[in-house]
Amino acid sequence: MHLVRYQLPGGRPVVGVRTGDTVAPVEGIASMAELLRLPLADLQTAVAKTGTAVSVDGLKWLPPIDGRGEVWCAGVTYERSRGARMEESTEQSVYDKVYTADRPELFQKAPAWRVVTDGEPVGIRVDSGHDVPEPELAVVANSHGEIVGYTVCNDMSSRSIEGVNPLYVPQAKLFAGGCALATGIRPAWEVADPKDLTIDIVIRRGDDEVFSGTTSTGKLVRDLQDLIDVLFLPNDFPDGAILATGTGIVPELDFALREGDVIEISIDQLGTLTNTVATGREPFAFLAEQNSEEKR
Repeated sequence: MHLVRYQLPGGRPVVGVRTGDTVAPVEGIASMAELLRLPLADLQTAVAKTGTAVSVDGLKWLPPIDGRGEVWCAGVTYERSRGARMEESTEQSVYDKVYTADRPELFQKAPAWRVVTDGEPVGIRVDSGHDVPEPELAVVANSHGEIVGYTVCNDMSSRSIEGVNPLYVPQAKLFAGGCALATGIRPAWEVADPKDLTIDIVIRRGDDEVFSGTTSTGKLVRDLQDLIDVLFLPNDFPDGAILATGTGIVPELDFALREGDVIEISIDQLGTLTNTVATGREPFAFLAEQNSEEKR
């Protein structure tokens, strides 16, 4: 099962439980933010109370985060990421130190309203020239800092901007279409071992497969709850938070995304996230409009 947000034609967003080809609304829960305010035990009880299931046909799927929810990221948590960052950077030692440090690198990626989901575009900056996707396990935490689920994240990144200077990370990471999440959150109680999941990525350009890669969350050097604890120590997340845990797949330096490329990321037990690459901020104007409509 997956926790999802969806819309019936002409209706308001609904929080539901998707099982196979049907989805049922969670009774008494109006938003994902409301659900993520609950302690884990209460959340489990809440999602067990669903209404009448309907077919998924014709539904619009929304990102599985809303309200004051935020997406954050952890950096340099895989050996491959450390190597790639050192290869591209003018300040190589910074990344080596982050990989082995007690304190992880954490940075804010996107507020809920800037997040795109499966089937929507992801963005590359007009002033970059060298952008790549970063397929990542994302940990979903409630407002109490408890891990309640997992989903798939594409943490889009500008290698050229970050490579010039590590202090440019915010510009390399925060831009229109820079954060994509799969439509569903797999509950934590249904995932026996989140540190034993296979992550796959395929990038297609027209009829050609131009890149593919595979890794395992077993190669992640950080403990998942430790990452959440560091994130929550100085911050309140009243509507929950999603933390992408870093990437173990980075293309070689001679590869860069192009407009129209199709990126497909899959994680065992969690699902698949597919997006087409768009350039600039204009293709993402719908996010602000969609957010305004949801607040009405």
